[in-house]
Amino acid sequence: MKAAIINKMGDAPVYGEFAEPEANEQQKIVTVKAAAMSQLAKARAAGKHYSSATSGPFVPGIDGTGYLSSGEPVYFLTFDAPWGSMAEKTSVLATKIVPLPASLDPVFAAALANPGMSSWAALTRRAQLRKGETVLINGATGTSGNLAIRIARHLGAGKIIATGRNLETLEKLRHQGADVVITLDALSAQLPALMAEGVDVVLDYLWGQSALDIMMAAVAGGEKVVRFVQIGSLSGQEIPLHSKLLRSSGLTLMGSGLGSVSDAELIAAIGELLQAATQSDFSVAFQQRPLSDIATAWLEDDSRCRTVFTL
Repeated sequence: MKAAIINKMGDAPVYGEFAEPEANEQQKIVTVKAAAMSQLAKARAAGKHYSSATSGPFVPGIDGTGYLSSGEPVYFLTFDAPWGSMAEKTSVLATKIVPLPASLDPVFAAALANPGMSSWAALTRRAQLRKGETVLINGATGTSGNLAIRIARHLGAGKIIATGRNLETLEKLRHQGADVVITLDALSAQLPALMAEGVDVVLDYLWGQSALDIMMAAVAGGEKVVRFVQIGSLSGQEIPLHSKLLRSSGLTLMGSGLGSVSDAELIAAIGELLQAATQSDFSVAFQQRPLSDIATAWLEDDSRCRTVFTL
């Protein structure tokens, strides 16, 4: 079968022939329709993600949409080497398959699932958002952060604060549902007043100095509980976190990602997200390319416009 193939971890994929997977008692064969490129898929392929656990040759890609042998449209997650999602067929655990709503375009669903599940799982499984609560999204100008604004609103957030580097881009987020926008260089000055008004949940896509500024402002607010959910680290992997930040306040730190959310809960969250996408505007910018373009598209990936490979 045709597939994207990584011959050695860290190498860029090439388009070629790869052995077809076989079904067994636990695995089902999915004929792939679409598979999106994501930072997670690229990091795992490069051996730079904590969930990376394979060596070449293998097919990259962690998720996609396609069809079962019955013709039923599905979304699937696959982390089992060597068959990833960027191939004509893949082998998927039956427990990691989600029925795709009939009204949802499978190419759009492939583009939506990865960035959408980051905030959906964080808000519903980790932070356990309650209706009317205030959510601060740190790093809201990227695809995942932008989508998090609309997902938080769909889930009942009462007030949404969005942060980012570019003020012009931030201002556009007001039309996506953000009530307040703050540039990262203004965080330390503006956050204390907002924290005093009340921030219940923080979704952090950046880490780095901005995350520390938010935590310092939360601590200054005293004993009020602020549920800080760490999702991404675009601004760096480490920060100098003093122990007193946790001892002297109601700040609660948690992560959301592979491992902190069980596979079963992750699959359930994705199912909920896809159903919600038939009711709310969860649109994301994406470009559709044939899988045969993998070698060039892998290097050209634009984080603000997702690349979805189709077969």
